[in-house]
Amino acid sequence: MNIEQARFNMIEQQIRPWDVLDADVLELLLVVKRENYVPAAHKNLAFVDSEIPLGGGAAMFTPKIEARLLQDVNLKKHESVLEIGTGSGYMAALLAHKGRHVTTVEIAPELKLLAERNLAANAVGNVTVELGNGAQGWANGAPFDVIVISGALPVLPDAFLTQLKVGGRLAAIVGAAPAMKAQLITRTGEASYDTVTLFETDVAYLQHATTPSTFTF
Repeated sequence: MNIEQARFNMIEQQIRPWDVLDADVLELLLVVKRENYVPAAHKNLAFVDSEIPLGGGAAMFTPKIEARLLQDVNLKKHESVLEIGTGSGYMAALLAHKGRHVTTVEIAPELKLLAERNLAANAVGNVTVELGNGAQGWANGAPFDVIVISGALPVLPDAFLTQLKVGGRLAAIVGAAPAMKAQLITRTGEASYDTVTLFETDVAYLQHATTPSTFTF
């Protein structure tokens, strides 16, 4: 496989058609080598338009979802980021190249170690990988400029909203299969938020994600 041709094809055939047109984001997809974050058994899938399994029910998002979320949170160089669901560390690496510092939270010890190894091997130094359950929020280091949730949630816990700075942006995939909504939520004031639906998708839930109350009569 010609890796650079495959990377080019991924950008031109999958990512651009998904309205990812930000030149900085497209350049970053050339710089941060996705294949370096894909488990060895799935290297040949690094640029394919499908989720890549990481074990234990976890998976990497498709490249177009990663790129779209990265573009739409509009991360600035001075900003701090919280990511929930580290996986292989690839999304954290993308965020780290655009922001000041990334705190990323992973519930599975083996994935925490994998991500730390991947980030170190690729000389990404401004990421802290925390072991824990971040599905209900993560107070340590809050408030953040940007929050990215790398897994679906049936409902978005209020804690995430309070952990955003005013002016901060949160990207989350919320709802139920097969039509979950990727949302961008901007905190516009102490008690005000603006929500935009970006696209519909269907991805795996975060472990221990809060499920909405159901009523039976």
